[in-house]
Amino acid sequence: MGITQTQRPTREWPLLVLALALVCAICIPLWQWSAGHDVGGDQWAKWTPERLGRLLLGPEQIACYCCFTWAGFILLSRYAEVYRQRRAFRLDLLPTDEGVRILPEDARPLQRRVDQIAARGGPYILANMIRLALGKYAVSRSSQDVSDAVRTQAEVDLGRLVTTMSTVHYLAWAIPALGFLGTVRGLSGGLSMAGKVNEEMQSFIDQATRHLTVAFDCTLIALVLSLILMFLVHSVQRDEEAVVIDCQQYCLEHLVNRLYELEPVPE
Repeated sequence: MGITQTQRPTREWPLLVLALALVCAICIPLWQWSAGHDVGGDQWAKWTPERLGRLLLGPEQIACYCCFTWAGFILLSRYAEVYRQRRAFRLDLLPTDEGVRILPEDARPLQRRVDQIAARGGPYILANMIRLALGKYAVSRSSQDVSDAVRTQAEVDLGRLVTTMSTVHYLAWAIPALGFLGTVRGLSGGLSMAGKVNEEMQSFIDQATRHLTVAFDCTLIALVLSLILMFLVHSVQRDEEAVVIDCQQYCLEHLVNRLYELEPVPE
């Protein structure tokens, strides 16, 4: 039996598609209309294979592609791990029938049962949270202590997930830095042409323009890749945090709220 979720992250994708369709339906006709009134109207003819090659290929662009691909593989593996963690909600780690109460004497047997079930599919955040909470209940016999243990473990899991994303965050920072490195290289190459003004003017303009084009192309590719990567990072982090929050909610619904509190004996 799963937990009740008030919001599913996958609902944002249809909204993204709708927003893209609406923007494209408005902007593309306006763009075509404005391009039709441009003098010459042949700006697309300038995008030759050579120009596209200089835009997409280069030392800095290839380095950005490597960083982006590496980060993409890391995010893909983490998304697969999120999907695997979701399977723990279907393992029936705790009794979910109505009216079931958990006594202090039931904590250790339930703990062993959770360990046996979780050992089949690998470590689960939910199973580890339940195991720690049951161990706390077996010792303290207090539902408040169990609730605090669940909250503390959820904070630990969230902190661990944030820490393990450090490599991806570094790559997301490195991509625009590589783009700016290409920009500096292109600008320095363009400025180095200043001493050759006395040569043929057309050759000077062509070479200076090529250097400046390299500068802006590197920045463009790096910023586009950085925007895509940051969106993917945000999506994966949101799903990971949602898993931990859902685990905490599962423990509150099926463990903390079912604990049997013994009434204190009056002195």
